[in-house]
Amino acid sequence: MSVRSRLGRLPWVKALRVAVNDWTDGGYQKSYAQEGEDLILGRYFEYAPPGFYVDVGAHDPRRFSNTFLLQRRGWRGINIDATPGSMRRFRAARPRDINLECAVGATAGTATLFQFNEPALNTLDGTLVPLYESHGYCVVAKQSIPVRPLAEILAEYVPPGQAIQLMSVDVEGFDLQVLQSNDWGRFRPQVLVVESLKDAPLHSAALSAFLDEHSYRLFAQTVNSRFYETGQ
Repeated sequence: MSVRSRLGRLPWVKALRVAVNDWTDGGYQKSYAQEGEDLILGRYFEYAPPGFYVDVGAHDPRRFSNTFLLQRRGWRGINIDATPGSMRRFRAARPRDINLECAVGATAGTATLFQFNEPALNTLDGTLVPLYESHGYCVVAKQSIPVRPLAEILAEYVPPGQAIQLMSVDVEGFDLQVLQSNDWGRFRPQVLVVESLKDAPLHSAALSAFLDEHSYRLFAQTVNSRFYETGQ
């Protein structure tokens, strides 16, 4: 019997419950990520206990989030985003997480954030501005923001003895700089999800080479994201 037929025969409260079950348990799974990255992660960690994530370029607690689905399953972690005011939403929606408003880069200091009419495209990489503008987006503001190395942030905020099961990096062209700022001997996530833009093949090649040097192997990918797991 079709979902529509089933709903037509039930009181509305029960019908709503059936619709939700059909969506979540009947072969359909809701994704909050941009390209279903969270579903891949959900499958990868399907039988693992709730873990700890670091989400760099977190953008929004739900929209385009690679970690919200895991957070709903009991995970917790650190959310980092450079957009001014972004952490107000995270503090409201994810009070168990550590929510930090800054950019991540090789050295501490400041940098210019290019803010677009689509906030998911906000970037420190000025070379991406013409590319995004060619797709119909526009810069609505430029602002100087604080920058901190990832190793410094993790040393301050990762609880003592806490392993990192997942790190997601999506910072619009600045992903390699984020990875280069980590201390890989001290902070070594089990899984990495890194944005790898199909429009920037040289950047993607550099990311792959860097992660290969640190013994991470590719195990899955979407159009613009790549998934790596540690070989150690």
